[in-house]
Amino acid sequence: MTPATLKSALIAQARALGFDDCRIAPAQPAAHRALFQQWLAEGKHGDMAWLARNPERRTDPTLVLPGAKSVIVLALNYYQGGTSYPSGSDQSSTDSPSSSSSYSNSSSINPLRHPPAPRASQPSSGLRDPASPPDWERRYFTGSGTPATPPPSASAIQPPAPQQLSTTVNHRQPPSTPFRIARYAWNNDYHDLIEAKLRTLADFLTAHGGTQRPYVDTGPVLERDFASESGLGWGGKSTMQIHRHLGTWFFLADILTTLDLPPDAPATDHCGKCTRCITACPTQAITAPRRMDARRCISYLTIESKGPIPLEFRHAIGDRIYGCDTCLDACPWNRHAQASHEATFQARTTLFQHTLRDFLTLTDDTFRALFAKSPIKRIKRPAFLRNVCVALGNTGTLEDVPALEAAAADENPLIAEHAQWAVAEIRARAAEGQAVDNG
Repeated sequence: MTPATLKSALIAQARALGFDDCRIAPAQPAAHRALFQQWLAEGKHGDMAWLARNPERRTDPTLVLPGAKSVIVLALNYYQGGTSYPSGSDQSSTDSPSSSSSYSNSSSINPLRHPPAPRASQPSSGLRDPASPPDWERRYFTGSGTPATPPPSASAIQPPAPQQLSTTVNHRQPPSTPFRIARYAWNNDYHDLIEAKLRTLADFLTAHGGTQRPYVDTGPVLERDFASESGLGWGGKSTMQIHRHLGTWFFLADILTTLDLPPDAPATDHCGKCTRCITACPTQAITAPRRMDARRCISYLTIESKGPIPLEFRHAIGDRIYGCDTCLDACPWNRHAQASHEATFQARTTLFQHTLRDFLTLTDDTFRALFAKSPIKRIKRPAFLRNVCVALGNTGTLEDVPALEAAAADENPLIAEHAQWAVAEIRARAAEGQAVDNG
């Protein structure tokens, strides 16, 4: 079988497994490795110490898999429908997202105009690299762009004025709840689903003489760099990968292989002058186009950070209790996002039927039961209740105070301190409201 024929067969296999795009990049050192190393040197990875270990391996696939010739980059749509995006056309973009008909590539999987039937969730295949906790690569690599500028002072952080939003037509609405969770965590852990699919593709390539290393953002691979090199979208100003058919709502996965497959043409940047993601960020974590300070990012603060949330960011977190999709929601390329037909990604009813106050009653056992197979389980009860207390501090009422006072007596100091803060915030708001009423 010729390399071109094998590539076509691989793409057909990927399509059959439910992937929405499949492209090839050469297994060469990452194009923006110097920027990644600068980002580490500036400490913008925060407490994610594993990123700073052996950065050379993360930037060179041949150090991870000796003899690697190709990086297979795959995308899987997880969009559940109902994404909001800024209304009106984006006249500042150099390539308006009003039409995607020009986006073609001989190796691409066509967008799902006629999606396959939903597939049952598959068991984990054990592909994770224990030295690299999941989810980091979804958000924090800097990519190309202008030099970073110093972030604004913490005291200057103010949530941006709300933009006028409209909702994608004919798409399912997000759950109506008093809290927000990042879309990718609405149901089961995506690693378990994608890893099984990657194992099937790796077995196919092994049968054709290749040696493989598959990863779902859990291995030493700068996946968005290779996605751009393969033509699978481009690195947006938010540092998130953008696809002209999928918008921002997709998972990336990679297979390093010793097979020499024909590469695809690199992607070009289609953000133009648009800066909606930068403007929308509640904590101004996007310090410049394609420059992310993870220490300011709500996803980092509510997921990766295990300590107290800094006081200067608590109000900006609002009602978010796990992750943040604000910069993704703001992207106008989501006009074209097609709702995924993978049932695994639909919102879990047992999660969204709760109130914030309900979560405060969780014990370690009930927390693990509620979030079984969910990525939220990974942050454990103390960090999750820390986030819940912050959200209640921002949105709660006096009715929530008794539950928060009980949480303030929790033996875990992380929960107790944030609960005390929330009680003080709620009472201060109540007193202010009473003063206005009496005034």
